[in-house]
Amino acid sequence: MKAVLVLSDGTVFKGHGFGAVAEKPGEVVFNTSLVGYEESLTDPSYKGQILTCTYPLIGNYGVRKERFESGRVQVEGFVVRELCEYPQHRNSIRTLHDFLKEYGVPGIYGIDTRFLTKKIREFGVMNGALVTSEEEIDAEYVLKLAKKAASYSSQDFLQKVSVKKPVPYNVGGKKTVALIDSGVKLSIVRSLNKRGINVMVLPHTTKADELEKYKLNGLFFCNGPGDPEQAKDAIALLQNVYEKYPIGAICLGHQILGLAFGAKTYKLKFGHRGTNQPVKNLRENRCYITSQNHGFAVDADSVKGTGLEVTHLNLNDSSVEGLRHKTLPIQSVQFHPEANPGPWDYDLFFDTFVKPLK
Repeated sequence: MKAVLVLSDGTVFKGHGFGAVAEKPGEVVFNTSLVGYEESLTDPSYKGQILTCTYPLIGNYGVRKERFESGRVQVEGFVVRELCEYPQHRNSIRTLHDFLKEYGVPGIYGIDTRFLTKKIREFGVMNGALVTSEEEIDAEYVLKLAKKAASYSSQDFLQKVSVKKPVPYNVGGKKTVALIDSGVKLSIVRSLNKRGINVMVLPHTTKADELEKYKLNGLFFCNGPGDPEQAKDAIALLQNVYEKYPIGAICLGHQILGLAFGAKTYKLKFGHRGTNQPVKNLRENRCYITSQNHGFAVDADSVKGTGLEVTHLNLNDSSVEGLRHKTLPIQSVQFHPEANPGPWDYDLFFDTFVKPLK
């Protein structure tokens, strides 16, 4: 199968296709993780994006269902240097090719992913289009698809990834947390369940008065795709209930928290996507290695006067990686303490969230 990836600036990559025969535009991003392609492919935070892996060999351990972070492949397209067509793992249920094909997602391999990554680092993330076909592909046609694609920030992805009705994850615990679903990774739910917390996953459009019937002990805002300013319902919800519940937030949820209190967000040049991001806990004066997947950040200067304070900083670019309220039990981190993929250095975030639950 043939495949062509074209960036909106006209850069053309010709390679071999795998997965589905399809045409998909999207924002082209890269992830530096050495492992975890199953988790990344099924992470709803990648909705609207064509994902590139910098690690050259992908697919060698197949696809294992227990590694999924949602019920389906979420990326628009997948870009790798070398594809393993004969994976070896006792729990593998299918090849990467069959997995992408099942969900209508195209892939390309055999291109210079190092060159692609360096281009994104230099010029920033940009739209592109990936086309796979059994026939010859016209690169000019693919370029038109890339240029016609809507900008990433203008799109509301939450309606595509959020649950439509409440979904309970009850472990028989004494306390229950409502998780506002903007594209949750299932590992976040599992991390709370593991601590004996019942989780009620609610749509991102949930209103404040709807929370009362669940007899909640806390509220949680999770990861997800898109520009945080598009999460208007979640921002409004947090503004209406922040004095009623202990609140925790991760990734997009962290940005929603900042916006709800009056801080501002901005788009990073090429984002943080990988499993080796160094983050400094300012209160402990200690560095943690973290897993991250985000393209926006909270502006540090805008936090002043909001009632929040910065608790963590990224040691690569000094961007804000954590917030807490000065008087209320409200805290957030930009990175993924549940990891998957990545290190569990900061798994303790869930312990600090659970401790003040009512």
